Amino acid sequence: MLSWIWSYLRPYRWQVLGAFVALVFTAVMTLALGQGVRLLVDMVFSEGSLEGLEEALTVFLWLAAALSLGAYCRMYLVFWLGERAIADIRRDLYKHLVTLQPSFFEENLSGEIQSRVTTDTTLLQSVIGSSVSFALRNVLIFVGGLGLMVASNLKLSLIVLSVVPLVIFPLLFFGRKVRQLSRDSQGKVADVGAWAGETLQHIKVVQAFNGEQRVIDRFNHTVEDAFTVALRRVRQRALLVALVMVMVLGSVAGMLYIGGRDVLQGALTAGDLAAFIFYAIMVAGSLAAVTEVWGELQRAAGAADRLRELMATKPDICSPKEPVSLPAVAGRIRFDQVSFSYPSRPDQNALDNISLVIEPGERVALVGPSGAGKSTLFELLLRFHDPKSGQVLLDNYPLPDLALEQVRQRYALVPQQPILFSTSVYENLRYGSPEASDQDIKRAAIAAHADDFIQQMPDGYHSFLGEQGIKVSGGQRQRLAIARAILRDPRILLLDEATSALDAQSEHYVQQALDQLMEGRTTLIIAHRLATIAHVDRIVVMDKGRVIATGPHDELLSSSPLYRRLAELQFRSF
Repeated sequence: MLSWIWSYLRPYRWQVLGAFVALVFTAVMTLALGQGVRLLVDMVFSEGSLEGLEEALTVFLWLAAALSLGAYCRMYLVFWLGERAIADIRRDLYKHLVTLQPSFFEENLSGEIQSRVTTDTTLLQSVIGSSVSFALRNVLIFVGGLGLMVASNLKLSLIVLSVVPLVIFPLLFFGRKVRQLSRDSQGKVADVGAWAGETLQHIKVVQAFNGEQRVIDRFNHTVEDAFTVALRRVRQRALLVALVMVMVLGSVAGMLYIGGRDVLQGALTAGDLAAFIFYAIMVAGSLAAVTEVWGELQRAAGAADRLRELMATKPDICSPKEPVSLPAVAGRIRFDQVSFSYPSRPDQNALDNISLVIEPGERVALVGPSGAGKSTLFELLLRFHDPKSGQVLLDNYPLPDLALEQVRQRYALVPQQPILFSTSVYENLRYGSPEASDQDIKRAAIAAHADDFIQQMPDGYHSFLGEQGIKVSGGQRQRLAIARAILRDPRILLLDEATSALDAQSEHYVQQALDQLMEGRTTLIIAHRLATIAHVDRIVVMDKGRVIATGPHDELLSSSPLYRRLAELQFRSF
């Protein structure tokens, strides 16, 4: 864990050096206080000298002032390093996460991933910003105090040293247990957050089905699981600290007996014994402190393992090292004997040996029952997945030979369930074209028949839409998604039943906008309502991952039983 953290601290080596110097300085000043204790006992209490008292207190005050200055520098630099390193880790982690393919997020709970980004990094921040510094300081005090103890009285030092091996073994034994329990505890905490986030996000469904008590019971069960694991971790840490304290204080008691006897026999001065006791207490305290911090480090190691595991996940879909330069796209799409199955269902083909060509500027509708593979074609085009066999080509270039950014830049997607972000109207529409001006955004909104309801919102285009656009209706969300696609001005349009959530009047206006937008562009339309595809050039009928028929509407009514049945179900007049 420390070597991984060091990779984030290395760029700030000057701050690390400054923190280390301050750390050494404060440790030295702390140990120097022992000499002040020796002077105070020998020169003041033994000799009864008032001048000696003033001199000892002056030395003590100067040491205290120096120690305070060093502590300020140490704390500032160490906390700065902690904040900076964690900011860099969060930045790299998020940068890595957004490069992973969508299937990764389908297989892993979003709440659990968010817990790693927030909770685990916060725990790591406290370790870098305080625990590591505290541990190093106590290690230096332990080593320095031990050296001064040996230099002043070897016999008493050996008594204290006899307990050190007895402390090391519990550290190693309990440390491994605490690390695993810490990892399990963080996982349970993530489960708590994931369940809470999911139920609160869908609170309307929970309340509509009177599910409050059910979700409360499950949440309580998850919380209790997290508490049980955390309690086991705390029990191990508490047992470790208790064992160390018994052994350390036992050795100090033995040292006090032998040292006190030497003072009474005149073999040792009271000042030397007082200084030795001071160092012994510092050494014992630092050892106990390191034991306590060891538990924190093991807990942080569990969090670091989870973060490193996430960052080690390799994206299945990525740009080639030397991508082919894509010229101006004409918009020709070809599926060449494409088969594909989702990772969750490897034995069931979502697409089965599909071959399909869409010419530049052609409008093609994909029709078929649910599960026919229509949306999967869109996902392969956007390269969210790669086919198991066969090729998907854009203007005769295989998609894996092209940079992902180049490929996706040519598309505009309008999903059936539009996604809006927790920000303003302007920022949501600007996803279509980050460089678009406010005037361009407004023109796109007018074209999508969205300007009227936007103007009626409290702050117009600056209005906050709430989490996932909760402040607008389903139809309004869909019109905003269409405006975003219009603003992108793409070469290829992917429309997944883009007008399904609109009322009749809005659908009429939006369909006019889409007709204008589709002029001269290759367009693929997933259609569930056949009335929305009267304007297309060709209809592709799909079933069970296969293309079973293609052609215009009238021809398919006579040649395709499946299409005729779908049409009869929707329009009895056909």
